[in-house]
Amino acid sequence: MKKRSLYLDCHTGISGDMVVAALLDAGADREVLETVLKSIPVSGFEIAISRVQKAALSACDFKVVLDAAHENHDHDMKYLYGKEESHAHGEHFYSEESHTHGEHSHSEESHTHGEHSHSEESHTHGEHHHHEHRGLTEIYSIIDGTNMLDSARALAKKIFRILAEAEAKAHGVPVEEVHFHEVGALDSIVDIIAAAACVDNLGVDEVIIPALWEGEGTVRCQHGILPVPVPAVTNIVMEYGIPLGKIGEPGEYVTPTGAAIAAAIGTSRELPECYRIVGNGLGAGKRDYKRPGLLRALLLETEEAVYESDSILKLECNIDDCTGEALGYTMELLLENGARDVHYIPVYMKKNRPAYQLTVICKKEDREKLEAIIFRETTTIGIRYVEMVRTILPRRTEKRQTSYGVVAVKICEGEGEVRITPEYESIREICRERGLSFQKVYEDVLQELK
Repeated sequence: MKKRSLYLDCHTGISGDMVVAALLDAGADREVLETVLKSIPVSGFEIAISRVQKAALSACDFKVVLDAAHENHDHDMKYLYGKEESHAHGEHFYSEESHTHGEHSHSEESHTHGEHSHSEESHTHGEHHHHEHRGLTEIYSIIDGTNMLDSARALAKKIFRILAEAEAKAHGVPVEEVHFHEVGALDSIVDIIAAAACVDNLGVDEVIIPALWEGEGTVRCQHGILPVPVPAVTNIVMEYGIPLGKIGEPGEYVTPTGAAIAAAIGTSRELPECYRIVGNGLGAGKRDYKRPGLLRALLLETEEAVYESDSILKLECNIDDCTGEALGYTMELLLENGARDVHYIPVYMKKNRPAYQLTVICKKEDREKLEAIIFRETTTIGIRYVEMVRTILPRRTEKRQTSYGVVAVKICEGEGEVRITPEYESIREICRERGLSFQKVYEDVLQELK
């Protein structure tokens, strides 16, 4: 049985646009990505995908070109580190000549990865530009209005949720009160939606990120001068236990968006002992640092045993006096925040009161976060949990061509049998677009896959 993995080599940093570029170069479907990005229900941007030279290597460059109303200074080295604009950067200054907007001179058309500008006020540098301030609810609404698979949509929301929690901790406010500035700006939303779509399109079984490597010194942001790593990155790597390595050069190599993506998709820190490389991608960074920013993405295949086993937790609680709407919303939040499965069972409690038993299957590291959601969103006052070992069939997700178009399918192998089943989200999208019944499309696709 073959297992498909994605390995991200972050030795020279990670940002949102670097992730998208590396995944496209490694084999993510460009047409699928462009279709998703064209459906984002906001205006003011265009996409440019090209090849550039970085450190004498050919790399993919993913660029969000903003109009004048949304432009910012995220890649303006003179703004971020220049002597004239700042007097508190210590020894980590960059010369007047090194302020190209992107590491391969993209001039005025800079874009952000969702980096280190964290509140409602907008900053100025020369000409003043207004940036929209969006809360998590507004950003979720934009993601919901985008034409993408539900699995990719859930991942995009998860990335923004991680960012929101990191910003809330940095500023000492509830996550619901966080209003993003640069992080919620247009190019950041595009970067995150694009990254989620590409990861989902690759259909990998695991994502291996051993560590993130960061620079040193300070960097200018909307609030003034911040140390590197900036507070949002620090909070993310602490919360998700991501090791941080030292590059030994001044500069912000790990952006909050890059760290949030790594936290959202990473499932392993260790490369397998033996593997085949089936895809190779190189994504170019934009900032003009002494050590060029390049993110390498490798698609790996390994042979694995027919059966797998792992350890999971089962959380349970009984809930009464809670509305169906609240229970449905709780299920959505649990799935968005890492729960592997969630279900309700009707039960009768003492005095024959009808109620529901909530069961959540999750990883150990997600327990406290999911328990917090249950306590906050339901009326339960106690949650029981138990660690369980399970035997599972290896599975992978692939894209298959059918008479209805490209359909995502899940493939499981065991006991000499290969099971191929269409993914619900793909079938649902076809039914909505063509006005067909779910059962007919599902059965037709299933027959074509046999």
